[in-house]
Amino acid sequence: MESYEPDRLSPAEPAAVRRSFRDGRAAMTRRSLLRASAGGALTLGGLGTLAGCGIPAAGKSQGGVSADDHSAKEKVVNFSNWPEYIDVDDSGKHHPTLDAFRKGTGITVKYTEDINDNDEFFGKIQPQLAAGQDTGRDLIVLTDWLAARMIRLGYVQKLDASNLPHAFANLSDQFRSPDWDPGRAYSYPWQGISTVIAFNKKALDGVEVTSVSDLLDTPALKGRVGLLTEMRDTVGMTMLDMGKDPAKFTGDDYDAVLARLQKAVDKGQIRRFTGNDYTSDLSKGDLAACVAWAGDIVQLQADNPDVGYVIPDSGYMTSTDNLLIPNKARHKTNAERLIDYYYEPEPAAELAAYINYVSPVADVKPYLAKIDKSAADNPLILPDRAMQAKSHAFRSLSSKEETAFQAKFAKLTGA
Repeated sequence: MESYEPDRLSPAEPAAVRRSFRDGRAAMTRRSLLRASAGGALTLGGLGTLAGCGIPAAGKSQGGVSADDHSAKEKVVNFSNWPEYIDVDDSGKHHPTLDAFRKGTGITVKYTEDINDNDEFFGKIQPQLAAGQDTGRDLIVLTDWLAARMIRLGYVQKLDASNLPHAFANLSDQFRSPDWDPGRAYSYPWQGISTVIAFNKKALDGVEVTSVSDLLDTPALKGRVGLLTEMRDTVGMTMLDMGKDPAKFTGDDYDAVLARLQKAVDKGQIRRFTGNDYTSDLSKGDLAACVAWAGDIVQLQADNPDVGYVIPDSGYMTSTDNLLIPNKARHKTNAERLIDYYYEPEPAAELAAYINYVSPVADVKPYLAKIDKSAADNPLILPDRAMQAKSHAFRSLSSKEETAFQAKFAKLTGA
């Protein structure tokens, strides 16, 4: 197992973490209003009949450290997630999908919303993991770049595929084999996050926006364009616009992207770099167009018909928040059963209807349509094959690259 040595932080990186708490991914409001609920019980088919599904066990963990699994005697899963990232009933006190899981399996989920920022959460659990101790959590949700680091450091357990028949069968092709976890040996997506171009039709006043080039170069948009403080999203979208592959780029490619963005900053094209707080400016028309997260746009469109989006011909960026089982978790099998449950189409549809992010579950559309037809028909929630084909992921970075690239980006954004 690779030993952990704290990465050297550039002066810009602590500022980036603080900015994330203020207005970055940590500040994202994932879903605040419950959409219409489907009638009928959520199915749990197959949870009790995993044998004979033809999927072999994963075998001994490669790097991750298991503990004695107490799942058979202790019917519980300790699940840590981000705030407002799961379905909630009208009372605001219950999670219908978790309640259905408990009724179907007898396993109680102790659900905690204690992940507010990837770096902060890693700092909280890393000392325990490095010491070979139980974190007290059986299942956690981390964004892909941190999931990659956790796997690289040997801090998470390899999944037993025989406990994951629905996940194995129903995972969308779009998310099947990231470079940081080929074949999904250690992780499964909780939700996908698409980065697109959004606009306010009224504020555009007839100006056409179909690409990042339009954002950076159209004189009529000067001072009314927003870009994201998330490096992978802003750089990735610009990289695609320049004909480069975010999955294979070099350091020179990265520098070329930053030079192009710097030119737009210098001429006053960019109003500001933002986190989730761009939503207010976009709705009001202070931003005519911006790089945006699709989940936000779905929610904004419900209240403002002037808000729209476009998928550039060059493609768009996709990332994932991922389910992982940390080392020494006491209830690994129970955690795997919960992962697999969310890959059954009915609970997957219930979750997607509430939080409006990209469902990683294939063929969920007819189930989602029973809950909310408009959500089922929305490619920002269920990308069709044509849209999936245009998605791109940012490649894994080494610790050295992470430090250098973030420092350069922070200088660009003025962080």
